[in-house]
Amino acid sequence: MFGVIRRRVANGGLSSSSSSILRQSLQTIRPAPSSASGVSDEILTPARGLEHVRKFSCLVSPRGKAISSRPVREVVSNMELTSSKKTWSRPFSSDTGDLVDAVVPFMGESITDGTLAKFLKNPGDSVEVDEPIAQIETDKVTIDVASPEAGVIKEYTAKEGDTVEPGTKIAVISKSGEGVAHVAPSENISKKAAPKQSASQTKDEEKQKPKVVASPVPEKPKTPATSPPKRSATEPQLPPKERERRVPMTRLRKRVATRLKDSQNTFAMLTTFNEVDMTNLMKLRSDYKDAFVEKHGVKLGLMSGFIKAAVSGLQNQPIINAVIDGDDIIYRDYVDISIAVGTPKGLVVPVIRNASKMNFAEIEKEINTLAKKANDGTISIDEMAGGSFTISNGGVYGSLLSTPIINPPQSAILGMHSIVSRPMVVGGNVVPRPMMYIALTYDHRLIDGREAVFFLRRIKDVVEDPRRLLLDV
Repeated sequence: MFGVIRRRVANGGLSSSSSSILRQSLQTIRPAPSSASGVSDEILTPARGLEHVRKFSCLVSPRGKAISSRPVREVVSNMELTSSKKTWSRPFSSDTGDLVDAVVPFMGESITDGTLAKFLKNPGDSVEVDEPIAQIETDKVTIDVASPEAGVIKEYTAKEGDTVEPGTKIAVISKSGEGVAHVAPSENISKKAAPKQSASQTKDEEKQKPKVVASPVPEKPKTPATSPPKRSATEPQLPPKERERRVPMTRLRKRVATRLKDSQNTFAMLTTFNEVDMTNLMKLRSDYKDAFVEKHGVKLGLMSGFIKAAVSGLQNQPIINAVIDGDDIIYRDYVDISIAVGTPKGLVVPVIRNASKMNFAEIEKEINTLAKKANDGTISIDEMAGGSFTISNGGVYGSLLSTPIINPPQSAILGMHSIVSRPMVVGGNVVPRPMMYIALTYDHRLIDGREAVFFLRRIKDVVEDPRRLLLDV
């Protein structure tokens, strides 16, 4: 029957009589029971495998009247759209009934893969929704892989140290937790230990084995042991290999090493120094620290004072805030200050956006937020991207003097150091003063010594007399 219809459609369509015959045939094949409420049930014309018929099929009632003129193709497309929406609602997991796959999430625009650093849970452990179960180490940050559902970890499908991409399955979560044994993550679940043989079986096997009598082997004449050659006095005594350890570099450490070496090879770096009397800035913090905390809920530190001084210096010397791009110079009309933060996993540089529009309290709050995220390993790629100038404070570790390296694609970096009480001549008298050395490393291809010294001098003037910020002098 369907073959006849298909041939007629291919030859030019269906006539009214053919449509009625089709309707009667369908009613004969699929009779629709009458409903008690008097409303006829809808019958969907089967069109599987009939591309031409599907264009003309419609919803009909048992009496032969069309209920809906929507083609089946539209209905099927709506059904496919609905199923697609259900699939897209779980972007980072694959749900297969009781078992759910935990996959690597999206890690950022510039990050294509990462290294599976470690598992935070063992197979058999219970997990909650969005609870981290593993950590992915990238070139910039460490990203957590969260459990898509609450349940029990059945198995891990990847190993620590593997290179994974976004969407890679690393674990299987069982919602019910049935049949899941608690094992260590490093164990291979597919490999099972061989059963131990009983003592009786071992004895029987020994009895069945034929005994082999070994013939005596003639002894070789013993040769006198030769003493090891004596080392000459000039030969170096190298330490044994047993006292050394070889550990692979983390992706973050490799990335930092590459960027710093590229900076050294690209820039014509030169460093200029100055010293700052910290008396007035430290007195300002001491006088208003309690009132500052009471009003703003954050402590007043020295870093906010240096950031405000750096903003003033960058506005006075815009070339410090610029960068070389090929044969052009890009002048940035904004000030985004990068703060170098040392963490147990490596150096990260979060960015304070639009520092020129922020006051002391806003800067201190932003510094605390970014530093906490950096130490916890929860800082994002966006919070470290960009930046037009960097400040590195080695003084928190006791550094007295250093020459910092430029953070590409910037053109300069300011180095702060420890505060040391030194004898200084003030008004003709020698008095102790809290002094700090500051260093500015800059790209000499773009920045001349004159601009670099003027910039560093502006930092010194503002820190030694913060009232200049109020008067803009």
